[in-house]
Amino acid sequence: MSALDVILSGTMLAQTARMTIPYGCAALGGVLSERSGVVNIALEGTLLASALAAVAASHASGSALVGIAAGVTCGAAVGLVHALLVVRGRVDAIVSGIALNLVAAGGTRFLLRALYGSSSNSPRIQGLRFGEGWGLLARTLLDPFLLTTLAVVGASAWMLARTRFGLRLRACGEDPSAAQAVGVHVVGMRTAAVALGGAVTGLGGTALAYDLHQFQAGMSGGRGFIALAAVIVSGWRPWPAAAACLAFAALDALQIVLQNQTKLPSQVLAMLPFVATLVALVLVSKRRGGPPAGLGKHPA
Repeated sequence: MSALDVILSGTMLAQTARMTIPYGCAALGGVLSERSGVVNIALEGTLLASALAAVAASHASGSALVGIAAGVTCGAAVGLVHALLVVRGRVDAIVSGIALNLVAAGGTRFLLRALYGSSSNSPRIQGLRFGEGWGLLARTLLDPFLLTTLAVVGASAWMLARTRFGLRLRACGEDPSAAQAVGVHVVGMRTAAVALGGAVTGLGGTALAYDLHQFQAGMSGGRGFIALAAVIVSGWRPWPAAAACLAFAALDALQIVLQNQTKLPSQVLAMLPFVATLVALVLVSKRRGGPPAGLGKHPA
């Protein structure tokens, strides 16, 4: 089979769809957080922590649904910690995000060894048993995680544009002092938005772990940082962020399926998503417009 046949195969499409889920959930979490005015670079750590929480809960209970609930809850908890540090404690958001990423990277390895006696991976879990016997592409396109991700993106876009909560959230991100002056509880809104974004990111971490049927140390693999780039490239909008994540996921899938089809070193192929991220950021830096005006600012 030629490289072109591999690229156009159902395996490539299925791989792309599966990989879009953690990227898309993390990017949406970033959109919700940053549209409220809180910079969030802790997406990487949130993916990692929620993946371990989901696997640990699923392994202990024997229930995939319990694992999903644990992963989403863990993501919300990480978001809440970030919000408390930044919004209430007025800690620099970059410092808080870096700290949370480091805690997640080291803490997951520590817990992995404490729980399972290994610093590299957990025991295997069953995950979601869905569509057995169906074709790979059909099973992937009807995957509950993918459908839920699409629904959450659509609901978030509608919420931001059409609801009172969304209007207040956007007001906090554009001018927190003006929002506070007209009676919006900026601290509460931002805390809720970052925690909600953490929960959505936690769904992505859970999907990542369930896709591999185990937790592996460092398994987020930079996806949170690429998702952050998708937030910027999209102009802080849900659907464009999801589209950017689809493009990044396609490159990620491409480097996997091409590894046995080309003589290029696997390390060169693995660079594709990160090179594309840098190129996209360079291109978007030349356009007009920018982030929410109140991003990183506190009300007077």
